[in-house]
Amino acid sequence: MEDEMELETLHRRAVEHWAARVAAVKDDQWGDPTPCTKWSVRDLVNHVVGEELWTAPLLRGRTIAEVGSQFDGNVLGAEPLERARTASTEAADAVDETVPGGGQVHLSYGDEDMGEYVRQLCADHLIHGWDVAAATGGDTSMDPELVAEVSAWFAGREALYRGAGVLGPRASGEGDLQSELLAGFGRASDWALNHAAHPDPQLGDERSGHRAAT
Repeated sequence: MEDEMELETLHRRAVEHWAARVAAVKDDQWGDPTPCTKWSVRDLVNHVVGEELWTAPLLRGRTIAEVGSQFDGNVLGAEPLERARTASTEAADAVDETVPGGGQVHLSYGDEDMGEYVRQLCADHLIHGWDVAAATGGDTSMDPELVAEVSAWFAGREALYRGAGVLGPRASGEGDLQSELLAGFGRASDWALNHAAHPDPQLGDERSGHRAAT
């Protein structure tokens, strides 16, 4: 890629993509199925909001042990839309504040470069934003610049992640870059039409050391 997007910009735009899809969820859709086969819409949003709540403490040098279990379980509460909105804002602000200084974060599998961790978050927000939109009849389009950035990053990691069992089987793509990216993450771009869900190949929970099978 000739001109790589500034990482803070990439992250904020990926978070905004996600947040817009969540904001469109209707009251009667939280229990609907998603491309992550064991997760409802609420479960999926809860997962990503949990990641966002972890973002600031990890970027600021705290360890998993120090954070403890405070973000386990149901983090959405009685007002899921508001909780999701504030978590997205806080996560994006934390990236803007810390990433320019560089450094490492303490994850369950060891210390990781801060930039790599943030790129994992970007991919999770972009793909899960599509999941929410597909599940709720929302806008499943993706910003082509975000797709290009995440695709370039993912190309060097897909085989590693799939070999480690983090990704489910590759779906069949349709040739355009968005469909190919979704296929790499195990999503059929026509899922919303047939609910033919594939195993969830999400990047998973980098803090706890397990990958949720969905």
